[in-house]
This record gives sequence, C-alpha cells and structure tokens, in this order.
Amino acid sequence: MVRYGLLRLLIFFGFLFLFWLIGIRNNPVLLIGAAALASAAASYVLLRGMRDEITANLVERHDARVQAKQEAAASGPEPSSDEAAEDAEVDGAEHDVEQADHGDTRER
Repeated sequence: MVRYGLLRLLIFFGFLFLFWLIGIRNNPVLLIGAAALASAAASYVLLRGMRDEITANLVERHDARVQAKQEAAASGPEPSSDEAAEDAEVDGAEHDVEQADHGDTRER
C-alpha cells in the first residue's frame, strides 16, 4: 500500500514538473489543478493491477476475520483456568453432597 501511494505521488510530481516546463508556472492554482487531474487519470489507468491486488488482499483479510469471529461464536467462550478450577471444585462439592444424601455405606 505504501508503494502504491509513493507511485501516485511520483506521477503527480511528474505531471507537475511537465506542466511547469510547458509554461503553466505563472498560475500555481492551474498548475496544481492540472497536475492533480492528469495524475488521477494516469494513476487510474497505470496502477489498476496494483489497486486490484491490494483490494483482493483486503477482502481476503476481511473474510478471514469474519470466519474467525463466526467460529469463535459457534464454539462459545472457553473458560479461563480460574473458571475451570472453580467449576471442578463446585462439581466435587456437589458429588460429596449427593453421596451423603444417598447414604454412602462404604464409610461404615
């Protein structure tokens, strides 16, 4: 993307220098305006392949992010290690309560 921007600037300054050589140097507004219009048209034609490549890369990155978000949402949030430890502790306590309710005979 930086390369594309630099090429756009080089084309602009190239047209600026060309129009200055032609003799539009007396009117700076016309000089800059003509250089901007000519460089925009030239960049549209000359840099089309690079622009399409950049667009394809951006679309690919966007699709990958959307897919990753969908996969994360489908799998649900994974508990942290603290949450997992608390869940194990609660499950162990519930298991002990169930054994006491059913009258575990092994302790006798």
